[in-house]
Amino acid sequence: MKKALFTIIGVLLIDQILKIWVKLNFNYGESVTVLKGWFDLQFVENPGMAFGWMIPGNGGKLALSIFRIIVVTGIAWYLWKIIKEKARTGYIICVSLIVAGALGNIIDSAVYGVIFDRGSRYDELLDDYTMYHGKAEIGGQYAAPLMGNVVDMLHFNKTITWNGKTIELFPPVFNVADSAITVGIILILLFQKRFFKEDDKEENDTQEDGGEKLEETTVTILHKDEESAPQQPAV
Repeated sequence: MKKALFTIIGVLLIDQILKIWVKLNFNYGESVTVLKGWFDLQFVENPGMAFGWMIPGNGGKLALSIFRIIVVTGIAWYLWKIIKEKARTGYIICVSLIVAGALGNIIDSAVYGVIFDRGSRYDELLDDYTMYHGKAEIGGQYAAPLMGNVVDMLHFNKTITWNGKTIELFPPVFNVADSAITVGIILILLFQKRFFKEDDKEENDTQEDGGEKLEETTVTILHKDEESAPQQPAV
């Protein structure tokens, strides 16, 4: 439980501190180079799912926020369950990363529209979310609860040339919460045999040991019965 809480709280702190710093100090679309030609911080807002995927319209935005809450509630319950069942530490940490990432983006959707005065808004004529000018400040309200947008800023801008065209290897802009979810899922896929197979092996070993002990007990009882049986007189 302590490791799960440490993982969740640690990811949430890093995620929210970076998001709030970017939200308050960057103009929409502004970028700062971290590793030239490889990585930069680029402020955008994401009304939808991880890596910029979204469901169009205000109705889609609200449905997505509610769906996120339902999903993270289910995953959190599952995390509690595997902790009680004493699952392997690595697996618990992976699930904790997924919970932390989901919570991080839910916080943005739930409260950012209420605590910040500026944010990307849905334009029905354009059928898309638009940029805004100037830097946001705390105070005011740009959207209703559950209608806020997720702050993204991590961007791998490495490009390659293919058939005379410049192609960006990984165009989406994402955040720490998205990274936590992705890392948690990838680690589970990579180490699933270690997380689950050994438990099955231990269970099989226990069953085999139990079978051997039962066989030994049966042989012992039969042996004692033979010794205690009355001897027939010799003819």
